[in-house]
Formats: sequence, C-alpha cells, structure tokens
Amino acid sequence: MLKKWFITKNAFLTVKPFSALKDSFHHQYTKQHLIKDIIAGLTVGVIAIPLSMALAIASGVPPQHGLYTAIVAGIIIALAGGSRFNISGPTAAFVVILYPVTQQFGLSGLLIATLLSGIILVIMAFLRLGRLIEYIPLPVTLGFTSGIGITIGTLQIKDFFGLNITKMPEHYLDKLHTLIIAMPTINWADAAVGIVTLLVLINWHKLRLSIPGHLPAVIIGTLLSLGLISCGFHVSSIGSAFTFTLADGSIGHSIPNVLPEITLPWNIPNAQGEVVNWNFDSIQALLPAAFSMAVLGAIESLLCAVILDHMTDTKHHSNNELLAQGLGNIVSPFLGGITATAAIARSAANVKAGAQSPIASVVHAILVLLALLLFADILSYLPLSSMAALLLMVAWNMANVPQIISLIRRSGRNEIAVLLTCLILTVLFDMVIAITVGVLLASLLFIRTIAEMTKSFEVVPPEDLDDVLVYKISGPLFFAAADNLFADLHEKTVHTDYTIRHIVLRCDSVTVLDAGGIHALSRFVQHMLPHQELYMCNMQFQPLRMIVKSNSVPEIKRIHFSKNLQITYNKIRTLEAGYKSSLE
Repeated sequence: MLKKWFITKNAFLTVKPFSALKDSFHHQYTKQHLIKDIIAGLTVGVIAIPLSMALAIASGVPPQHGLYTAIVAGIIIALAGGSRFNISGPTAAFVVILYPVTQQFGLSGLLIATLLSGIILVIMAFLRLGRLIEYIPLPVTLGFTSGIGITIGTLQIKDFFGLNITKMPEHYLDKLHTLIIAMPTINWADAAVGIVTLLVLINWHKLRLSIPGHLPAVIIGTLLSLGLISCGFHVSSIGSAFTFTLADGSIGHSIPNVLPEITLPWNIPNAQGEVVNWNFDSIQALLPAAFSMAVLGAIESLLCAVILDHMTDTKHHSNNELLAQGLGNIVSPFLGGITATAAIARSAANVKAGAQSPIASVVHAILVLLALLLFADILSYLPLSSMAALLLMVAWNMANVPQIISLIRRSGRNEIAVLLTCLILTVLFDMVIAITVGVLLASLLFIRTIAEMTKSFEVVPPEDLDDVLVYKISGPLFFAAADNLFADLHEKTVHTDYTIRHIVLRCDSVTVLDAGGIHALSRFVQHMLPHQELYMCNMQFQPLRMIVKSNSVPEIKRIHFSKNLQITYNKIRTLEAGYKSSLE
C-alpha cells in the first residue's frame, strides 16, 4: 500500500504546471523579450481571428465559439503548459470529429465532449503518457493528418461555392455524392469571392511582406463581397448566416460583442430551445468522441512542441503540456469554448515572429478578445466563402502532398502500405480507427522486418573436430524469429551425410532473447538426437540474463555455456578424449 502511495505521489510530482513559463523567466526575461512577445502575439492574433471563426463554422457552431476558444484556451494552456511557444485554440484537425458531434448532440453535446476530453488528457498526463506519443510512426501520423486534410477540404466545398445543401450526410462517400448532385445550385458570387480569397492566400508570399496573408486575403474577399452585394448579387456572410439572443431577449446578427459568459454546458438548449436530459447513457454515447478528441489533441500538441523544439533548440515538457491541454479543455466549455489544442501553423508563425515565452500566446488571446469586443459589427461582413477559402488552404497544408511524395520515393512498401491504410481509414471511417489499425499494422510489419534480419551462418570448425557443426547466429532471438531459425537448424543438424555429435552456437551477435526464444531453444534441445550436445558461447548480457532466469527449464540445463569459441572447442576436445578412452 505504501509503495503504491509513493508511485502515485511520484507521478504527481513529475507533472508540474507552469513549467514553460518558469523556464522562460529563469533565463532572465527582459524588456526586449517582452517587446518581442508582444509583436509575435499580435502577428499570430491577426491569423487567429479569421481562422478561429472559420473553424467554429466548420465544426457546426456559431463563429463566436471559435473566438472564445482562442481566448480562454490560448491563455490557460500557454501559462500552465510545458512548451514555451505553442499557440492553442481551435484547429482544423478537430473538425472531422466535432462536426458529427454537433450534428448529433448540438452545442451542448460538443461542450460536454470537450470537457470529457480535457479530463482524459489530465489522466494521460498523470499516467505520464506524454513520451508514448513519440512512438507513433511517421507514416501513421502523415496518413491520418492527410486524411483529415482531405475531409476538411471536402466539407468546405459547400460554402466555397455557395451550394444549396440543407444538411450534409454523415459518411464521406455520401458527402461526395451530395456535393456532386448540388453542383448545379452553385452561387457564382460566392464562388468568385472564395476564388479571389484563395488566390490571394496562395500568392501572398510572393510579395515578401512580414504581414501574414490570412487577414489581407479575407479583407480583399470582404471588399469584393460588398461590391457584389451593392450590384444586387447575394453573398452569404457571417451576419446573414448566424444569429444570437441578447440578454433582453432580442435577436442579433453576426456575433455578440460581449465577454463570454460562464454557463453550464449541460444547461445549454438545443436548436429547438429544449434542454437535453443528460444521463449516463447519453454521456456514454459521447465518450468515443471525447476519447478521439483527447488522443488527437495529445498527438497534435506534442507533435507541435517537438517541431518547435527543433526550430528553437529548446526542450518541452510533454506531460506538463498534456496537463495544460487538459485544463484548457476543462475550463473552456464553461465559457463557450470548443475543443482546443496546439496549432502547428500558428505556433510556427509565433516562433518566426520572434516569440520568447508563453506571454506571446497571452497577447494573441488578448487581441482576439479585443476584436470580439470592438469589431464584432465589422466581422459580420466576412463572407462564408472567404472562411471556406482559409480552411481549404489549411486542408492543403494538412494533406502534406510534398511530404507524402517524398516518403513514397524514399520508403519501402511497408511504410507506403501503412500510410495509405491510415489515410483511407481516416477519410472513410474514423481517426481513432485509423491510428489504431495503422500502429498495429506498422508494428506487425516492423516485427516481420526484424524477424527477417535474424540469420544463421555456418562457421568452419578446426580440422581436428570432424563431428562438430558450428553456427553463428545474428539478430534478435524473439518470438517471431526464433521458431523458424531453430527449425532450420534442426533440419541441418539431423539430415546430414555425417554424424554430428556437437552443435555449437556462437551468439555474440544475438542482442535480444525473449520468452519465445527460450521456448524455441528448449524445443530444439528436445528434438536433438540422443548422442548430440549443444554449446552456446559469446553470450551478450541480455540473452545471458534471460538464460539465467530460465534456468529451471530442464532443456536449458542440458546446454553447455562458454565464454568464447576457443573455450568451447577445448571443452569438446576434452569430452571427445574422455569418450575415446572409455571405448578403449
């Protein structure tokens, strides 16, 4: 009982919130650092304002909830986290999970699922699972992120072209079918605004300006939208598509220019004005989605932290970052925020803009808050097709087409099979299914590859030992390789043209021996001929330790162990001399 208490206490001690903030101030945080953080925060805030609204819309909720997420999660996760440079908020990766939850359970269900995912992330932090994320193979990560990019891009086609679709189906193939059927309803004004916004986004970098292209592209798209509306065309905007209810009961358009209010997620009414009766069964129905959110949030936030470590030559604290992500997703739903995690693109922009500490993320959140309070009326003019264009650009970046081509060129069939499997499963089914199957497939293919590396090579014995067969074993002797290797050795030692009395296995290249290897070795000894003796020499530490642990196995006790090959030969000569003298 006392041992369990110490283990639990140790787990809590190793997860320390505010570690990134403490690291930043430990390195003499100066006025110059603060100025750099303010500049970086303002730069990222400009990117976050339109993206946060676009991601909320793509998730099936009003745009202000994206802003609430960037504000609340952006501050809490940054201050409590384990990475100095992560910018947290709504991200495109979550859209494929959040949109179905919103369609089925409404805003209330989405916020409760976010709360549950935060609790799961906190549990993952205290179980110290942060480092395990690093063991997910690159083809798996690349496959499911590319699949998410394809799915997000597909979801934006409706608003980008202004298609007349009442409700999108649940499954991907049905979505494609619905989009194709709805193509004749294209609104050319919406399409023109979306295309212009997308062209500005694609070509903005050619101007070599320090200002990110997100806000200029949206401004140009908005100006074009206003011009088309003045000419009598209809262009869908945030103001025309979304409404909200004020405290006095009046209906407003666009987004409310007030601070987010503290509300209980389970008391939020659905679209019909009814409060859902949340019970154990409905919570249980949300758990798979909440688990998906937690897993994806952990992967994306830690992957982002690793990328930023390479960019800045720093080191993040993985479990502390998981704890902060959990805390952010627990608090955010009570202020109307949806699921949040570290955003790789915004975090990279944060570093490139000169960020020095988590203060930059706080500044970014304050700018989003000011935009909500001061410019809500202006934000109502943003066209939905421009928002879709932003997400199409994000989807293209997530699809990682150049990186996929590079991986296909330099990798083998196993990696390509894992990548395509994860991509297809993510698009057609679910991200968790894709990751689970991808990791399992990658593991099995890796085991097969390692098993194929285990070989045996015949070694010529001294001339005076004519009844000795010597083999050098190279590679790990584990469950997947040992059975085949010892079966092959058995065929070579039994079916020979001459009598084999001594079998020598040189094991200096055997790095691993597991229980499966011990079992295969004992079966090999069982099937040896009565007059045959087995010798093993040049054992490394791990296999030798495994042999010692298995000393109770009768077959293992029959094996002769030696330090090296020469000692083994001398032992065989001594036995042969004794055998010949007994015959005389």
